Amino acid sequence: MATVLSPPEQRIVLDNIRWETYESILEAYMDRSVPHFTYDRGRLEIMSPSAEHEDLNRAAARLVEVIAEELDLDMRNLGSTTFRREDLDRGFEPDLCFYIQSVERIRGKTELNLKTDPPPDLVIEIDITSPSINKFPIFAQLGVPEVWRYEGKRWIILVLEGEGYVEREESAALPGLTVSVISRFIEEGRDLRRPEWLRRVRSWAKQDR
Repeated sequence: MATVLSPPEQRIVLDNIRWETYESILEAYMDRSVPHFTYDRGRLEIMSPSAEHEDLNRAAARLVEVIAEELDLDMRNLGSTTFRREDLDRGFEPDLCFYIQSVERIRGKTELNLKTDPPPDLVIEIDITSPSINKFPIFAQLGVPEVWRYEGKRWIILVLEGEGYVEREESAALPGLTVSVISRFIEEGRDLRRPEWLRRVRSWAKQDR
């Protein structure tokens, strides 16, 4: 029996790309979930995720949604929505993003303008391979308060302080949720049946901490 291997995560970088070209490319891919685009002052990265990337992405999304629900936190999952600021000459599409603390400020909106609307409260980045463009200065300049990052083998939580990010043990967006808990549940999600995994996540979220 033949074994089907999924292609690895692929990244292409183009330099000297004008903002107008970047916007034209975004428009051409408007109705597609992949690839993901990151633009930083003339440099454009195009990333096509692997199967492993998407598995981790879905597990992280479900983890956030279930815990937020059990903590009675309203939230909005905007997935890999495009965020950009022409005046800053920067734009990005996260692997995942959530509005939690700021959800009331965007309720009912179908289009967001980061000049007047808040950035997502939580961005999640799955880096199976090293990105060619460092997104963290972009996140910081656009004011993203918290980022979870998967670095090939481990998860880290990064919280915005001043103009940069510092590593923290506990999430600010989802109080009580630590790096070790995130890592444990994502790893368990690889092997457990989905109903059992969901029961464990809900049980943890209901505990008094």
